[in-house]
Amino acid sequence: MNRSAMSTLDKFARAGALAAALALTGCGSQPSGPPPLAGSAIGGPFTLVDKTGRRVHWSDFAGKFRIVYFGYTFCPDACPTDMQAVMRGLDIFAKAHPQLAADIAPMFVSIDPARDTPQVVGQFAAAFSPRLIGLTGTPDEIRQTAREFGVYYARGADTPGGYLMDHSRAVYLFDRNGAPLALLAADKGPQAVAQDLEEWLH
Repeated sequence: MNRSAMSTLDKFARAGALAAALALTGCGSQPSGPPPLAGSAIGGPFTLVDKTGRRVHWSDFAGKFRIVYFGYTFCPDACPTDMQAVMRGLDIFAKAHPQLAADIAPMFVSIDPARDTPQVVGQFAAAFSPRLIGLTGTPDEIRQTAREFGVYYARGADTPGGYLMDHSRAVYLFDRNGAPLALLAADKGPQAVAQDLEEWLH
């Protein structure tokens, strides 16, 4: 196994362990210590493209909280379900904290650049919210970005409609400086996402 693959698997393993720890804390409780992902090596510089083909950099979001999810638009179940929970949860949070919510940049990053063109990613993101930023890039750009964020992905089984993608399923929350805070419990629904945002954003 090469060094970059080992680094990716190491980040993914640490993220998984931290996700388990976060699940034990429950949703909506008052912070009892530092954020679960504080100090972890998740996230980093990237250069991708948005729905218009414009180059987008991680540094463009400096000063904003960031929600980042890696998936693909042809995903039959998990990705649409997670994105719906995230964006509805953000809407719930925004009703209570409109100014704070305005400083959150939610992003969907494709791990299937062969099919997910800027236009396709843009249409997918728009189906969930005009706020959701769809990003894609070249295979090398996606590979590098996934490595920085400790995300696993690989081409999966062929299907009559094409093929599936295997990938890790995590919704990362970052602070205004781009440092990781926590994982959002999208698998538990919009209210859980809103409660997590309530807990970790100040």
